[in-house]
Amino acid sequence: MVKITINGKTYKCEEGEQILKIARSNGVFIPAICYLSGCSPTLACRLCMVEADGKRVYSCNAKAKDGMNVITSTPDIEDERKAIMQTYCINHPLECGTCDQSGECELQNFVFHMGVDTQEYAIKDTYKPMQNWGLIDYDPSLCIVCERCVTVCKDKMGNNALKTVPRNSEPFDKSLKETMPKEAFAVWNKFQKSLIGRNDDGLSCDSCGECAAVCPVGALTVSSFKYKSNAWELTKIGASNPHSSDCELIYYDVKPASIEDRKDKIYRVSSDFDFGELNKAARFGFDFHNEKAHKDRIVLERIIKAFKENKIKNIKFNSFITNEEAKMLSILKDKFDVKLVNKEAKKYQEFLKEFSKYSGADLYNGDFDTIKSSDFIISAGSFLRHDAPNISYKLNNALKINKASALYFHPLKDSVVEGYSKNLLGCKHSSNLDIEILLWILQKFGKNLPKWLQDKFDSEFENIKKDILVDKKETQTKIVKKKVKDEDGKEVEVEEEKEVEVVVKTKKEILINVSKYSKMLGLDEEKIDKLLDKKTKFSLIIGEDFITSKNAILLAKLTGLIQKYSEFNVLIIPPRTNSLGVALICELDEMMDGKTLGYNEDGDITLGVHGCDLDAPALNQQEGTFVNLEKRVVPTNPALSYDGYELNDILKALNLGYEYSADYTDKLGSKFKNIKFDDLENSYDNSGKSHRGYKLNIKHTESIEDEFEIISKNELIDEENTIYKANPIGQFSKFTNRASALNSVAKLYAGEEFLKTHSLEDKDLISIDRNGKTLSLRIELDNKTDGAYLPFFDDKIDVDEFFDGSRYSKVSLKRSEV
Repeated sequence: MVKITINGKTYKCEEGEQILKIARSNGVFIPAICYLSGCSPTLACRLCMVEADGKRVYSCNAKAKDGMNVITSTPDIEDERKAIMQTYCINHPLECGTCDQSGECELQNFVFHMGVDTQEYAIKDTYKPMQNWGLIDYDPSLCIVCERCVTVCKDKMGNNALKTVPRNSEPFDKSLKETMPKEAFAVWNKFQKSLIGRNDDGLSCDSCGECAAVCPVGALTVSSFKYKSNAWELTKIGASNPHSSDCELIYYDVKPASIEDRKDKIYRVSSDFDFGELNKAARFGFDFHNEKAHKDRIVLERIIKAFKENKIKNIKFNSFITNEEAKMLSILKDKFDVKLVNKEAKKYQEFLKEFSKYSGADLYNGDFDTIKSSDFIISAGSFLRHDAPNISYKLNNALKINKASALYFHPLKDSVVEGYSKNLLGCKHSSNLDIEILLWILQKFGKNLPKWLQDKFDSEFENIKKDILVDKKETQTKIVKKKVKDEDGKEVEVEEEKEVEVVVKTKKEILINVSKYSKMLGLDEEKIDKLLDKKTKFSLIIGEDFITSKNAILLAKLTGLIQKYSEFNVLIIPPRTNSLGVALICELDEMMDGKTLGYNEDGDITLGVHGCDLDAPALNQQEGTFVNLEKRVVPTNPALSYDGYELNDILKALNLGYEYSADYTDKLGSKFKNIKFDDLENSYDNSGKSHRGYKLNIKHTESIEDEFEIISKNELIDEENTIYKANPIGQFSKFTNRASALNSVAKLYAGEEFLKTHSLEDKDLISIDRNGKTLSLRIELDNKTDGAYLPFFDDKIDVDEFFDGSRYSKVSLKRSEV
C-alpha cells in the first residue's frame, strides 16, 4: 500500500491504482462521462483531468505513486471542463421533454453542474436517422460518442459488437485549435468525426442491452421502454436476477400501469452497471409473472387433506425457488416424510458432497473476484456464454484488463469466447473426455499430492518423436561478385564461385516426454507454457457438463483434489438460479411410488406460476433470498402484486408456517446466518465492494486422501451425430420464455460445419430420432459454433427423453417434408 493526497487529504491505495478509482472509492468527486469502472480508459471526454504533482493528467488513466499530490479542481481545469460541456451541446437536440434519458441524463447533470449557460461554438448539423438494433434503438443525433457502449461491449461483455464509424459531418474548422481551450478542441474534433456503428451488421451482438444501460445520454435505449415513462415517475425495487445463478443485482423500475389500472407494472430493469453486468434474460425477461392469480380454496383444501392423509409421497420441484421456499419444502418433508425430488439440484448436491470429501472444504473457494483478479483461468465443462454468461463476462474482463491467459475446454467451438483474446486457447475435445482434463490439471499443477496419485501421474508420461528445427553450419558454394582490372587496366565486376559457411535450419528428430492426458486432449503444451509465463493467480471454472456426466462422482473427487493440492481457486457453477441454495437446505431424494405434488413441475396435483391446479407467485412477485454462484445469500423483493396463495399458505394451513415467507430467512439452517430479511443490504459501494446480503463461510474439515479407482464410464461416441443440451443465449428456462421480449419457439441450433456434414440448411424442418422417440422442429443457424444444441427452455417439448441425464446424446437426424 502507498499513500497519496487528494485535495489535501491523505488516502491509502495500491501503487499503480488509477487516481479516478481511488477518488471514487473514497467519495471524492471527479467528473467523467466516458470512463466505466473495470474497463480500459478511452480518454474520450477528458473531463477527469486533474493536477498530479503539478502536471495535468487524466485521472482515469494516471496511476498513483507513493506521495503523489492530486488537485481535482483549479480555475483552469474548471474552464476546460465547462468548454468541453459546451462542445457536447453543439447541435444536441433540445428534446429533453420527450427524451427517455431525461431525469437521469449525465449530459444534463454535467451541463447544470458546470454552469453551461451560453454556446460559443457552432457547426452545420447533418441528418442522422434513427436506427433499430432489435431490442435496442440508436439515435445518432443524441450520441456524444463517449464510447462507453463500445468499451463495455469489448472489455466486459466480450462481444466486440460495436465500433466508431465515420460521422460524415461538415468539415471541421482547424483554426479553432488556436482559439479554443485545448482539451475542448480535442474532444470536439474527435466527436465531430465519429458515430457508433455495429460490427458485422450486429451478428456478433448477444443483445444483452448493456450498451443501453451505460449510455449517459439516451442515444441507446431499450426499444420497449421508448416513450413509455419519465424516469422520475418510476420506483426502483431492488432485487436479484431470478433467471440464472449469478443472481446479479437488478432494479425493477415500476409504476402504475395506467390511470384506470393502479396495479404496478414493470417498465424496465436497470442495474448498477459499473459493478454488475446483466445478461439478456436479466435485463429483458421481467414480465413472466402470474398476472391473473386467484385463491382457489377448494384446491388448497384438497392439497391440505392429501398431506394430512399421507397421500402425497413426493414433492417435485425445480431450483427457480427462494431459499425460504426450499426451507418450507424441508419442513413438509420432515413432517410428512415426503420425498423432495429435484434431479438437477440432486446431481449438484452429490457433486458438492463428493468434492467436499476430497477438498477438505464444504464449499468451493472461487467467486467473481477471484476470476477477475486471476492471470490464468481454465474453464471446463461449461458452454460458458450460454450456461453462465456473467462468468464469461468476468473471464473476458480478466483477459482484457488483467492481461490474463486462459484455456477454454469444450466439445463445441465458440468463436466469440475464442475471440476474447489471443491469450485464450480454445481446447476443443471429444465429448467422451472429461476426467482427462482434470487429471491433466492435477498432473501439471498439483503440488504435494498423495503418493498413490503422484506415482500414477509419474507413470502417465510417454516419449514421443518430434521434429524440431535446429541451426546447422554447412559449407555452400555461392556465386560472388568481385571487381578486377581487365586487360586495359579498367576496373570491372566479375563473378566467381566461392565456398562459404552458412547457418541453415534443419529438421531434427528428438524424443520428448509428454503427458498422456495432454496427448489425448490434443494440447499444445509449448503454447500453454508460454501462456503460463509469469502467471501467479489461477482460477478453475467447472460447469454443468461435469455435474451431469456419467463420471460426475469421479470428477467431483478430482475437482476437490485440485482445490486442495493446487493454487487454483475453484468455482463450480450452480446450473439453475438457486441450485446451490436448494442443495444446502434440502435433503433431496429419488421419486417413490405414490402421489406427487408438482411445484412448477408436473405432478398429480400441481402448484405453480402458469397452468397449474393452484396458482403460485413468480419470482418477481416474491420476497426471499437466493444463494448465488459466489456463495452469497442475496435478497430479492416483489415488484408486482399477487392475489393467489403461496407455498407458505399450505404450511400455515397445516400449522407449520410462519406469518410471512421472509420470516424463514433467519432460520434457513446451520450453514446460514441468523440475519432477518429486512436487515439484508443489496448494493455495491463506490469502490465496487459488494454489500449484497452476506457470504457463506467455508467450513474446513479433514479431507480424504485414500486411493480411488480412476476409470471413465464414458463410451466412445459418434461425434458427427451427437447433439448437446443447451439453451440459446438469453434463455434459461420456461420462465424466461414467458417474457414477451424473449418468447420464442425451440429449434435445433447448429453451426455451418454441422449443417454441411448432415446436408442440411438453415430453417430446414427436421426430425430427431432416438430410441423410438421423435421430435420435429426447425433448424436455426448459429454461426458461432460448429456443433448442434437442443434447448430446454420451451415447455411445449420434452427434450429430457433424448438425453439420459447427460448433456450429450447420439441421435438420428433427417430432413422432413413440409
